[in-house]
Amino acid sequence: MGRWKPPTAQGTALVTPQGHARLKAELDDLWRVRRPEVVAALSAAAAEGDRSENAEYIYRKKQLAEIDRRVRYLGKRIPELRVVREPPGDPRAVYFGATCTLEAEDGSERRCRLVGPDETDGARGDISIDSPIARALLGRRVDDEIVAQLPAGPARYVVLEVVYEGMNGGG
Repeated sequence: MGRWKPPTAQGTALVTPQGHARLKAELDDLWRVRRPEVVAALSAAAAEGDRSENAEYIYRKKQLAEIDRRVRYLGKRIPELRVVREPPGDPRAVYFGATCTLEAEDGSERRCRLVGPDETDGARGDISIDSPIARALLGRRVDDEIVAQLPAGPARYVVLEVVYEGMNGGG
């Protein structure tokens, strides 16, 4: 059996203005700051002699490869992205960019914002538009009940609030 893997499916090519700015800033930081630092450290490690047993040299080569991989990905992905700056025609329904407050069956509340797959951040509550919860939310309104098929089993929520923060006309 070979090591070949089929390519992973690209996520939805949508991004919020804030997410687009973060991705561009990451690319700029990788290219202008981090890569030159790693290249300098790699050169210094290479000058120390035997590269086959030089842990610093091996580590810096791997680090440089990771940076280059991310730079290539961002360089290809950023031009493909469509920045969504406007809320949808019906701001009472859940679509891309919406921040929703959900109530679970146990009465607990959860806030989440539907964003592109390149800008998800669980700590901020930003979930991918491609996630099961986001898919179940699309088109729903306040007081609608959803059932999301999660790996742990179905989860039921009621939509309590829908807002479009940081988008023109939203808020």
